[in-house]
Amino acid sequence: MDMMLFGPELFYLGMALVFFFFTLRRQVQVQRDYQVALALSAIGVLVTAYCLFQQGDLFFKAYRVDLFSQIFKFALALGLFLVLAISHNLAQVEERYQAEFYFFLTTTTIGMMMLVSSVELLTIYVALELSSYSLYILVPLRRGDGIDVEAGIKYLFIGAVSSGFMLFGLSYIFGATGTTYLVDILPKMTQLVNSPIGIIGVLLAMSGFFFKLSVFPFHFWAPDVYQGGANQVVTFIATASKAAAVALLLRLAVLAQGSGYNFTIALVILSAVSMTLGNLVAIVQKDFKRMLAYSSIAHAGVFLMGVLTITEAGYIGAIYYALAYLVMNFTVFMVLSEVATDGRDLQIAELAGLYRRSPVLMMSLILGIFALAGVPPSIGFTGQLLIFTSAMNSGYFWLVLIGAVNGTICLYYYLKVIYAAYYIDDPGLPPITLSMPIKLLNYALAAIIIGFGFFPDRIVELAKAAAKTLL
Repeated sequence: MDMMLFGPELFYLGMALVFFFFTLRRQVQVQRDYQVALALSAIGVLVTAYCLFQQGDLFFKAYRVDLFSQIFKFALALGLFLVLAISHNLAQVEERYQAEFYFFLTTTTIGMMMLVSSVELLTIYVALELSSYSLYILVPLRRGDGIDVEAGIKYLFIGAVSSGFMLFGLSYIFGATGTTYLVDILPKMTQLVNSPIGIIGVLLAMSGFFFKLSVFPFHFWAPDVYQGGANQVVTFIATASKAAAVALLLRLAVLAQGSGYNFTIALVILSAVSMTLGNLVAIVQKDFKRMLAYSSIAHAGVFLMGVLTITEAGYIGAIYYALAYLVMNFTVFMVLSEVATDGRDLQIAELAGLYRRSPVLMMSLILGIFALAGVPPSIGFTGQLLIFTSAMNSGYFWLVLIGAVNGTICLYYYLKVIYAAYYIDDPGLPPITLSMPIKLLNYALAAIIIGFGFFPDRIVELAKAAAKTLL
């Protein structure tokens, strides 16, 4: 076996072992643990970048390494590094559990990396469970008033239900096709998804990914988990976890090529309901993280719009938007973490005077919020344009219209955040001091959001090459 094909996974397995041994120590060394975690995650980004163009099959062709999977592994590695970069002050995680925090973040990253390369049903299920159970443990690690435990229980319960649905759907696909390999299932999918029970089986199989994406009706966990989890944990769930779910959803969507009306109409309904429900409920939220949770539900509907086209253009749009979403959503969560350094749940009203307290964070907040809203010339606008154009060319005019209307709605509640931060001042709030690395991170994210908005060609070409490996 070519070890480089499994290089990123092996590296993060070693990283997980390091923190496993750290958990066995009697003496807690918080600062050293953080420095080790940040350094290893930075090396991990370099390792995944070095392995970006590796290609091959592993484990009896149940595991595929191609440009598509490697792009998402790089995104996951980058997501982990960015989350650790803002974890310099884990105020809501007890010092004795911080080594466990790094360990479980690493193991869930391994699970997600395996997920994006899995092309066999049992491998997919095992990888999904590995990534999920680590997150189930991370959410209740926050110390607080009990909302963390409630959020953790809800996350575990809904996750277990969706996993059960998924396992039932996978078993039906196996029973109907006689194989667990996606490449062998593909020729038999047309007949399968054109029967009512087949549609149910496929949708149940996708329920695990719908749960990860917080797609309706598997969205109920998102608001409570976003509010109840530590800011850094929620940031990882909102960014890297979503990227992994999109990646595998795209792999499974390829199975539906030529399936016709029955399958796509189900995705159209889920897309429209997710966008509308998420945006309408987000309007009335006062807690910043709950608002972002409902925003993520709405964005899940946008991802589905790209998937349901079952075309190369739709896949390109979904890949581009998944990468863009990781950056712009992280930017907003970074602002949240730096404002609420004590780890508290931040109310939108508490952003008052941010333009005065920290002009750098204000810049990042504006760019991140406008990118999420799809305002040009941000990367969010380019991603949504690619998806909407693909859906329009595939004949989904009414869905695109619903998406455009929802874009206006989301712009309204995003502007409420900007209004609170810029037009409402509270002289009693002290200035926010940022370290030089955090300042540089803000400038780098701003450059990415604007730069790739103006010049998206390189990322689009990369997404195009990745999409070709799926088709």
